[in-house]
Amino acid sequence: MRQCEAEARRWLAQAKSDLAFAEVGVREGFFAQACFICQQAGEKALKALHYRRGGRIVLGHSLAELLHDLLSDHPAESFSPRQAAEAVAYARQFVARAGTALGDGPH
Repeated sequence: MRQCEAEARRWLAQAKSDLAFAEVGVREGFFAQACFICQQAGEKALKALHYRRGGRIVLGHSLAELLHDLLSDHPAESFSPRQAAEAVAYARQFVARAGTALGDGPH
């Protein structure tokens, strides 16, 4: 289980890094790129939770599929300033919930 925890924390750290980069993208007007990076942050946060639950190899890039066993919500994506901000908010929630589940406080 120790290896699962380490792998989960590694994925969560990358999700947090991606989220921080997406926030810069929104601030600087790179909305399409921010949306893409938010998808990446959400994916990595969800994979962290799968690894924490004992997943050996977690494949896939679909947030909806990764969420299926964890949550019932299905986030949307778009490329407008409003949707980029929403994507950051969704990614922030994924990262925060994964952090809480892993016993990692907010950053």
